[in-house]
Amino acid sequence: MTNNRPKIIEFDEGWDFVQKGITKLKKILEGLPEPQFTSEERMSLYMTIYNMCTQKPPHDYSEELYVKYRELFEEYIASTVIPSLSEKHGELMLREFVIMWSNVKIMGDKLSRFFHYLDRYYIARRYLPPCNKVGLVCFRNLVYKQMKGNVIGAVLSLIHRERLGDQIDRVLLKNVLDIFVEIGMKYYENDFEEAMLKDTAAFYSHKASIWILNNSCPDYMLKARECLKQEKERVSHYLQPSTELKLLEKVQQEFSSVVTGHSAQLLEKMHLEDSCDDMVDDFVVV
Repeated sequence: MTNNRPKIIEFDEGWDFVQKGITKLKKILEGLPEPQFTSEERMSLYMTIYNMCTQKPPHDYSEELYVKYRELFEEYIASTVIPSLSEKHGELMLREFVIMWSNVKIMGDKLSRFFHYLDRYYIARRYLPPCNKVGLVCFRNLVYKQMKGNVIGAVLSLIHRERLGDQIDRVLLKNVLDIFVEIGMKYYENDFEEAMLKDTAAFYSHKASIWILNNSCPDYMLKARECLKQEKERVSHYLQPSTELKLLEKVQQEFSSVVTGHSAQLLEKMHLEDSCDDMVDDFVVV
């Protein structure tokens, strides 16, 4: 009598086959000469993982596959992402940050198709991060938390340059800050936005202290309004809409504080107490 039962796939054998597909995908992502997956290769990978998840215990390897799936992202980040980012600085590092985030997202999207059965049954019943999100969680925990200081510093440096009149790559800034939001809005707000508002206060406190001494009160207020206009443009190009009011209030606060702190000098210099007071009262966020 013929035994029609399917052959049991042992874990090491099955994972070795899957690993070859993962290596192929990494080469494609890194731009190395590697042909794209054929439909037969995709199906073979899917069916291998499917069979490894549906074999009867003790050969149901769903848990082991999920662990290995997470580890492959951790290994990719440790061997490729972190070294690549660590050797770059400033704008070059920001560009690499965007590229590496994109690679991890693409890798998760492509691989999750092969691991669809694992997603649908094993993961769904255990409330674990789905396969297409595992890489993003690893990126947040291993890349973002280690590199956020450098990334935020580079972003603030570009914003500072723009405030001084330099042209910068606004699209790059938007791409970087969109990553903060994708990782979690709280990271954008608590890590980037808080630092940016502090930097903004320092910048305009310094500028306003110089302008108040070298300009008439009307010219000073015109400069203040122009700065508010520029900050609104910044929000529209690369900051989150929720940042706008906080940013404009911070700018207004610094310009108003300088007027208050130099009131005696203004009165002595210009004898415009009433007009200056009226202009400060009229200086509201627009």
